Amino acid sequence: MTNITLAIDEQLLEQGRTYAQNNGVSFNTLVRTLIEKAVGRKTDWLDEVFAQMDETGANSNGQTWTREDLYRV
Repeated sequence: MTNITLAIDEQLLEQGRTYAQNNGVSFNTLVRTLIEKAVGRKTDWLDEVFAQMDETGANSNGQTWTREDLYRV
């Protein structure tokens, strides 16, 4: 990877660092991800979603739901 120098307003930089920290990523990862999204780099989002689901450790214990169950108020 190539390193770059970026000129950025101090307040914006601090807000970006805070946002990154609150979301568990580095500022570098945040900037890289935003640039990838801006230029339309394709990622396999579905694999990412399933990976996140696997990481939660949640388990339905075999419970199933009907459409009516899901929309019951």
